[in-house]
Amino acid sequence: MTDTGDPAVDGLDAAFAETVRRTGASVGALYLLSRDEQVLRLDVLCGAPAELAEPWARVPVSAPAPVADAVREERMVWVGTQSDLARSYPRTAVALPYPLALAATPVTGVRRWGALLLMWPATRPPYMTGREQGNIMSSCRRLARLLEEAAESGRRPADAGRPRVLPVGSGRRDAGPAMAAADFVERLPGGSCGLDLEGRFTYLSSGACALLGREAGELLGMLPWQSLRWLDEPTYEDRYRAAVLSREPVSFTACRPPGQWLEFHLYPDASGISVRIVPSGAQDLPVSAPRQVVSAAAPSRMGQLYQLTHLAAALTEVVGVQDVIDLVADQIMPAFGAQGLVLSTADAGRLRITGYRGYSPRTIERLDGLPLDTRFTPAGRALSSGIPAFFADPEDMRRIYPEAPHISGKQAWAFLPLIISGRPVGICVLSYEQPHDFPAAERAVLTSLAGLIAQALDRARLYDMKHDLAHGLQQALLPRTLPAITGLRVAARYLPATRGMDIGGDFYDLIRLDDVAAAAVIGDVQGHNVAAAALMGQVRIGVHAHATLGAPPDRVLAETNRLLTDLGPDLFTSCLYARLDFADRHVKLASAGHPPPLLRLPGSAARPLDLPPGPLLGIDPDADFPVTRIPLVPGMMLAFYTDGLIESPGVDLEDSMNQLAGELGRADDSDLDALVDTLLRTSGTAGKRTDDVALLVLQYTGGR
Repeated sequence: MTDTGDPAVDGLDAAFAETVRRTGASVGALYLLSRDEQVLRLDVLCGAPAELAEPWARVPVSAPAPVADAVREERMVWVGTQSDLARSYPRTAVALPYPLALAATPVTGVRRWGALLLMWPATRPPYMTGREQGNIMSSCRRLARLLEEAAESGRRPADAGRPRVLPVGSGRRDAGPAMAAADFVERLPGGSCGLDLEGRFTYLSSGACALLGREAGELLGMLPWQSLRWLDEPTYEDRYRAAVLSREPVSFTACRPPGQWLEFHLYPDASGISVRIVPSGAQDLPVSAPRQVVSAAAPSRMGQLYQLTHLAAALTEVVGVQDVIDLVADQIMPAFGAQGLVLSTADAGRLRITGYRGYSPRTIERLDGLPLDTRFTPAGRALSSGIPAFFADPEDMRRIYPEAPHISGKQAWAFLPLIISGRPVGICVLSYEQPHDFPAAERAVLTSLAGLIAQALDRARLYDMKHDLAHGLQQALLPRTLPAITGLRVAARYLPATRGMDIGGDFYDLIRLDDVAAAAVIGDVQGHNVAAAALMGQVRIGVHAHATLGAPPDRVLAETNRLLTDLGPDLFTSCLYARLDFADRHVKLASAGHPPPLLRLPGSAARPLDLPPGPLLGIDPDADFPVTRIPLVPGMMLAFYTDGLIESPGVDLEDSMNQLAGELGRADDSDLDALVDTLLRTSGTAGKRTDDVALLVLQYTGGR
């Protein structure tokens, strides 16, 4: 165990290492919450090098990741197989494409501290026993107590910059007679070498040196992909990563120039990796070492590539511009340690700020709307040239843009132009509160990431434009207000599907016919797009026109049906029309394939009304629509709704209608708006709507 000189840190490290050893995990990681509890920072790592874990050194609490879920939901997250990981956490699976099992457990005591992540090779059973769960949770409580004791004494281990990497307590045996072991290795055909878990050479036989073409002194302590140019390919480094994380044998074939093919067979354990090197085809090796021939690719460090892959997967899921801003702020900023963000779009020769973090509104006000040719900041120049600009400290910035450091108060900046096919989309500015060097590798990743952000931002802007158009059309077609009719209390709602363009074909209306009559109508046009909304407008206008002429319910639906069959829209439409006659105290209803309304009488339970439906509108021009007549009783309530309120996968429609009727019967009718909200909240589709919902509730007060 390393000795940091801080008793609190050393005690935490010892407890953490003991937990990893006792659980048999191959890799362990302790994540601690940042002070604002928005980000989980990797504090201690065991069983893997820090570079390998770099893409996950900072995990936003809002991220769809096992450690984030464990903290957010205060539960253990168990993933038994790689296929389970792909189903539950596709982003993580893309960045960890290795056979393994993992458990993420919250570290919680008096307060939330973070999460413990443990990983095992896929050779362990794909389930966790109750005893194992109890041991891990007990260890997490112990870690929480140590963190609380450290906090009480004024120390906070999470304040460290880079994570502490602890050696694995593997109980490694002595090598024994060194010379005998060396002679044994030298007698084996081919070459043998050893790597530590960091990937550095710790031993090379003479046969390995001969096959690799280098002396042992030139390679010891070096990484293969840094010391041997022909192994400097991301796919070879990925095989090493696979061995470290999966703890399973891995093989690959590589070509040593000019044309000698060598097979590398990696055998990992908790202490390092043994490597056998033989000329390709020279011998057969155990089946447990699967062979993989890897193709060449551009040199790049695998940790950076996986970080880029992980963030790219997240960017594919964004929808609107605000989603892009939130993702950059919640995941990309923490991943690169930035404290400030400004995301701007190019609009009519100016930079319009669409989102920001870590800046005061006053500062943003000064920066918003600057011309592209501004000398105020490097943003315009970077966007015009398409070349990223990096400033490691205020002096770097001040030499060219003397005003910029005074405006923001930041100490380092990365200006990333967002370009698509030579067309400027906007610019992403990451800033730091302390001077920050931008190594070449980090600049390369940020530059690549800028291209992905540009694509996501361009798609998001297009989506938002379509959304605004669709939403405006929807609002124009639905009634802005319902008329006040003496003797009626009314409340209505329209809710779009949970995901989509927030537009559909559901509609409702309340029509004043004359002094002693009114009509209520609700309908649903098939689809969730502009075509459905446009047809909905035609149906609503057709119903309204025939209703105001005084036609009875069956004629209103028949004439509207004839209109739709003439238009031939290829979209089905359901509709329910009710005429309320206050003079004769009755209601006449007709349905075109629409769910029946709910009836609630004073002192009685609510129930679906027995209403024989006619066919959907737009199918048969000569269809008939039966009329049902019921008394209009003071205090009675009618609830009209579309099927989006009652349709749930695997649930019978009749059961859903009865459930909705039960909620209506129990609801307090003193406030109809609150009653409508209750029905929407308690319906079986609340929070996961796959269809639009329209709901119209009427209550006759008898005040005529």
